[in-house]
Amino acid sequence: FEACAVTDRFCHDDSQVKPLLEQINEPIDQFTGDGAYDETPVYEAVLAHSPNADVVIPPRANAVVNDKAAALRNRNIREIEGSGRMQWQKDRQYGRRNYGELGFYRYQRVLGSSLHAREIKRQEQEVMIGCGVMNKMTSLGMPASYRSA
Repeated sequence: FEACAVTDRFCHDDSQVKPLLEQINEPIDQFTGDGAYDETPVYEAVLAHSPNADVVIPPRANAVVNDKAAALRNRNIREIEGSGRMQWQKDRQYGRRNYGELGFYRYQRVLGSSLHAREIKRQEQEVMIGCGVMNKMTSLGMPASYRSA
């Protein structure tokens, strides 16, 4: 985990992009998110942090090219119109988003799916410790997985 944040259920995911990027010191190569991240402030935050990053967010089905939108969003719209959504996902490696989901799955399997602390500050500390534990475990080595016939 490069960055983490604890929010309540009323917080929108896209509002956390900038604060999370501020926790990362190195530029990122790619930002991948689901359609909920298809907002101008997300593109702006990613490109302000890492000007050369590829932003891979599927635009809404009714999205149109817009001069006021980020150039990468317009590129995504044009590519989807040209080759279809499934081909765009393949070309832009949208499936890499699953690695993030896998990280959360691992966290929950190892540390549990609920927090023990009741106060938000202590919950934040619990999550930070948990992320540190997961990072240490990952640094020790990951299993080699493969499909058998």
